[in-house]
Amino acid sequence: MYAVIFRAKAGKQDQLYGEMVAKMRDIAFEKYGCLDFIAVTENNDEIAISYWKDEESIKRWKSDSEHTIAQQLGMKKWYESYIVQVVEIKREYSFTNS
Repeated sequence: MYAVIFRAKAGKQDQLYGEMVAKMRDIAFEKYGCLDFIAVTENNDEIAISYWKDEESIKRWKSDSEHTIAQQLGMKKWYESYIVQVVEIKREYSFTNS
């Protein structure tokens, strides 16, 4: 399993930003098999982690024409900076107290 970690310093985010985020999330799940997607914002720091079965799915998602538009808008309008990390998950542990 793989994860994509997106960390950003947010700039000015408008209504289109929220719509685009929802659309990109839907595309990730529906077209490219994203397994899970979690996003958190605190002040102007944003982090989103998405989980994927393989690297090929991540590459196809990144190359999606609508995702390309979102990336361009992000650089032009919505973010001061961002970094994307693609990592392979070697082990996973969990605990449930229920």
